[in-house]
Parts: sequence; structure tokens; C-alpha cells
Amino acid sequence: MGNERLVVIGGDAAGMSAASQARRRRGADDLEIVVVERGRWSSYSACGIPYLVSGAVDGFDALIARSPEEHRKRGIDLRMGVEAEGIDRDRREITVRDLASGRTDRIGFDHLVLAMGAVPIRPPLPGIDAPGVHGVQNLEDARVLIDYLRPDQRRAVVIGGGYIGVEMAEALIRHGLEVTVVDRSAQPMSTLDPDMGALVHEAMEGMGIDVVTETEVVAIEVVDGRASAVLTADGRYPADVVVLGLGVRPNTALARDAGLPLGASGGLSTDLRMRVTADGIWAGGDCVEVLDLVSGRRRHVALGTHANKHGRVIGTNIGGDYATFPGVVGTAVSKVCDLEIGRTGLREKDAAASGFEFVTATIESTGRAGYYPGARSMTVKMIAERITGRVLGVQIVGRDGAAKRIDTAAVALTHRMTAEDMTSLDLGYAPPFSPVWDPILVAARKAAQKVAEGR
Repeated sequence: MGNERLVVIGGDAAGMSAASQARRRRGADDLEIVVVERGRWSSYSACGIPYLVSGAVDGFDALIARSPEEHRKRGIDLRMGVEAEGIDRDRREITVRDLASGRTDRIGFDHLVLAMGAVPIRPPLPGIDAPGVHGVQNLEDARVLIDYLRPDQRRAVVIGGGYIGVEMAEALIRHGLEVTVVDRSAQPMSTLDPDMGALVHEAMEGMGIDVVTETEVVAIEVVDGRASAVLTADGRYPADVVVLGLGVRPNTALARDAGLPLGASGGLSTDLRMRVTADGIWAGGDCVEVLDLVSGRRRHVALGTHANKHGRVIGTNIGGDYATFPGVVGTAVSKVCDLEIGRTGLREKDAAASGFEFVTATIESTGRAGYYPGARSMTVKMIAERITGRVLGVQIVGRDGAAKRIDTAAVALTHRMTAEDMTSLDLGYAPPFSPVWDPILVAARKAAQKVAEGR
């Protein structure tokens, strides 16, 4: 038995990263580590689920970074199928229930890490819980969906046109289904400005995906005990399978019941070291809110990249060293078939809500030199502060390696560069990879010109 005990609720990215980092720094004779996870899998890539469903990824094992047995061999007591039901801050213990046996138990802690993740948004619509309606939040959801898909099915409806929605549309297209995406926003990918979302809409339609926007789903029609159609105020869309892609919210009911502080987004509030309280309660991953380095506001961003970093910071601190998580700029990439989508920083409405005055610049270019075989177009939009020229956000829609160009913009945002600063960046060039002026630099040059004209 260790001198101290670390208890972790949640056995995926943030939780297992925290446990692993703490174990690297403190041996089992100094720190006992107990992790409770309600599901069947630990340390897996949820971001890979659409590609598992599509068949691009071969098998569940490909998404698992480390099995429960591997964690246990490293001195981490990982208890699968065990759900945390309560946190007693005064007694310094949690109540857990074994889902197979129903037996409850109490586990004391010196350090507690909350890494419960997020839960999918599932509106209380008639028929929403019928067989044939699938969420895709975890590997169990993926298994259920894959088992449900059959060769005789013809039509699928995806509710929601965000990242999960468009990625699942591609997965279902690859299964040979006719796919309709229904979204209440003006354009799919509402994390983009509407003008950029319109490019995604047009491209998806060109791939044979029917995209229905500005439409509210009112019910799921159920026939013979299974989902048969999605009903909206404007019409009926037949479906052999329905997939929900409505986003997620922080899984913080347990923390709220324990009186722990939540932010405006509903995520747990932490300090820079990912502490919720100074007496040893920590949190990371999709259940927390983070600082947006561009707007200065706190927000909920559910991404595995952040979760792993949170866990590393937490484990480092519990292990006796020092680490902080400074915040995010909101970078994300996605694809639907061969169309690539990237974004970082603020949209126009985010910039306005944060009080910025800004200019925008939108350019079309190609991912390679125009004369090089296979060059294909991409659109880059840049938002910059009106007087200072500070870059506030960038969005990219295109093909041929378009999405990963967003990383250059993410670095610029992190270091508060101006559009004029960006025009001087020494980016790699050769005809197979880029025009002489990379599309990001062309957008920066145009934005810098608009800033100069407005002074």
C-alpha cells in the first residue's frame, strides 16, 4: 500500500495520461493509483471511430493505444466496468458501483482526477431511443453501429452537420448507403463562417450527399420497432439507419453534485495546473473548459489532443514536478471524402462577440504550383484585427493537403503574430508541395493590405 493514493475517474485519454505520468515519477511504494472506468475499453482513439465504421481502419485493436492489462503491468490498478456514483469531499472518498455485480464500494483518495469526458447531445425527441438510432461517442457505440449495418440497407440520415456529422456521412457513403445530412444551421460545419460552410455544402452535394440545412428535426419515425425515417418541419426523410452528430457537452453531473466549480460552458473550472481545488482535486479532458488564447474567454473544446496534454500536466504535478496548460487557439481539421477542412482561432461572429474590430481576406489558390500535375484549388479565409493586424482566425477548405496548412496559422495565433508578420514566414517550397507563395501567405498578404488601407 502506497503512502498516498491517486484515484482517477475515467480511463481514456486524460485519465490514463495522468495516471501514467504520475507513475513514471512516483513508484508504487510511494503512490497507489486506482482508475475506475465504466466502459469496456481504455486508452483508445475516439477520433478514429468514423474511420473504423467506414472500414478505413481495420479492427477495434487498431484504435487502442494501451490495453487494461498493459496498464496493470505498469502498476496502475485499472478497474473496468466500474462506475463512479458520488464524490464525498469531506471524507475524501468516492462511491463506485460494479456494473456487472451491482456491488457498491468506497475508495479513499489523496488526489482525485476527474476525467469523465463528454456525453453526446441527444435531444428528447419522439423515437430518439429506438433501435436504428445511433450515437458515436465511444467504441461501444461504434460496435453497435457496425453490427447494425447490413448490405440490404439503402438509406441513412445523419442529424447534425458538424465534425462528427460530416465524418459519419463519409463513413456511411463508403458502406454504399444513400446519405442525407440534416442540420438546423444555415450551412454544415458551423465552426466555420457561413461563406466557408457553403463551400463544404457544395462539395458534399457533389459527392452525392444530400445536405438539408436550416431544418429542425421533430421526431424519429418508428415502424416495426425500428427507426424508419427522420421527420422535420419541412418533410420526411426515409432512413434504414440514423446517426446522431449533434455534438457533445461536458460530463460533469458528478462534479456538480459534489459542489465543484463549473464554468459558463458547463465544464469544470481549473487553474493553469489543471487543479479544480487546491486540496488535490484535478480535472482534464472533455469535462473541463479551457482558456481561449485569442478571445481571452473560457470555452469547452472536446478534442483528444487537449485531453492528452491535460493528463500529462496533471500527472506531472501529482508526480512532484511542475507543469501548466496555457490554453488553446481552437485548431481542428476534418475531411469528408477528399474534401479537407481546417480552422483555428475565431470566426467572424466570435470576433465580434469578443469586441474585436476586424477585417477579412479570402483567397483561392492551389496546394501545388499551378503547372504541377494534380494541383487542386483551396480557399483560405483570414480574420485580422483592424488596427493592429493581429491574426484572429483562419479557415481553409480544399483538397490536396489543404487542412494541415492550418497548423502554420495555429502557431501564428499562439504567438500573437500579425498578418504582416506572417507574410515573411520562411515556409517550405517546391512545386509538388506549394506555389511560390503558399496559400496561407497569400491570405496573410491580402489581410495585411486591408489592415493598412483601414488605418
